[in-house]
Amino acid sequence: MLGAAFLVLFLFFASQPILNNLQKEHKWLKAGLLNQMYWYHMFFGLVYWTYAQFNRSDSWNYYFKTKNHWKNWFDAFAPGTDFIEWLAFPFISWFSFNYDMVMFLTTWLGFWGFVYFYCFMKENLRFNPKFEGWDAITIFMFLPNMHFWTASLGKGAVIFAGIGFLTYGLSWPGKRIPHLIFGGFLCYMVRPHILFAVMIGMGLSFVFGREKVPTYQKYLVALAGIGISIFVYEDLIIYLGYDPNNLIDSFEEESTLNAQRLSSAGSGVDMTSYSLPMKLFTFWFRPLFVDSPNALGLVVSMENALYIYMFSKIFKKSFIDYIRIAPAMVKMSAVVFISISISMTFVMSNLGIIIRQKSQIMYYMLFVIVAFMDWEKTNRIKKRAEIYNRIVEEERKKREEAALLEST
Repeated sequence: MLGAAFLVLFLFFASQPILNNLQKEHKWLKAGLLNQMYWYHMFFGLVYWTYAQFNRSDSWNYYFKTKNHWKNWFDAFAPGTDFIEWLAFPFISWFSFNYDMVMFLTTWLGFWGFVYFYCFMKENLRFNPKFEGWDAITIFMFLPNMHFWTASLGKGAVIFAGIGFLTYGLSWPGKRIPHLIFGGFLCYMVRPHILFAVMIGMGLSFVFGREKVPTYQKYLVALAGIGISIFVYEDLIIYLGYDPNNLIDSFEEESTLNAQRLSSAGSGVDMTSYSLPMKLFTFWFRPLFVDSPNALGLVVSMENALYIYMFSKIFKKSFIDYIRIAPAMVKMSAVVFISISISMTFVMSNLGIIIRQKSQIMYYMLFVIVAFMDWEKTNRIKKRAEIYNRIVEEERKKREEAALLEST
């Protein structure tokens, strides 16, 4: 554990030049807050490490398979589980990192997902939305469940970092090509369907958005999206465990198998008979306090209560008006969140897996909500300004009329 402690300190100082460059680019960015986020995330790395000492964790399988099975680095280069081992291979085989060190190294990678999601949200909002007087974005960045599942050797930390890099890059594609390439690479190698959803969402929002973009560029993006979809389709279907030549039958077989597994799953929830709205509610907001399976479930229930509260903010007629005119980033986030949520509800039936998987996309939902709140606040300010200007104009006219009467 001593080696891991020195590594955590080294990674903290190694992060400072990157954070300083981000602060130069974004004057509103507070490096002190991101440093606090670093130590907070590393604390959850320690929490997960402790959890893994007493509970079954995939991180041990990743570590020992990388150490004992792979002899050549590029033998492990393949999408899915093997890719996590490919990432860990140089540090385990060449630099002799032990389990603790590889765990915290991957935790550090997950930390950058929070950094770039924070930058993405802040740069696409005009105001700082508040939650009971506290900055909402800051609260979102410190949600415990989000940190717990992105703080270990495994897919969670890597895919979350990939999504963070990719989403930040899409905010300004022309200037953030390295972020797009790195984020897209991680997403494709860990979970191709995530990259698929993000690119489709970006393509649709770009084509139908109201940004002043030349028509030919919109169609180029649409064609690129179609091309990427065709390219990753077969890999995506195979990755999800379906037969690309007989998709409907294999999908039905997998759904039936998931239902059968519930009899042996302590935290299983049979969603086969649920309507789509109920499936989505289960995926987004369960467990609640009444069905929390353990202490971790109680913590997650508190986060889910926050999600329900935030989600209630959009049950307004004005939200439909907003979505029609929303910027491309908001529309992309909405498409990604809805599309991934629907797909996941048909292949997941275990609350433990649901808790882990939804942490990858909940920031998209939260961003849509706070962007809507930001728009509402902007409209309120505009209305107050219009009322004020109207009063000023009326007073000016009254003074002019009084002056004219006095002169006559």
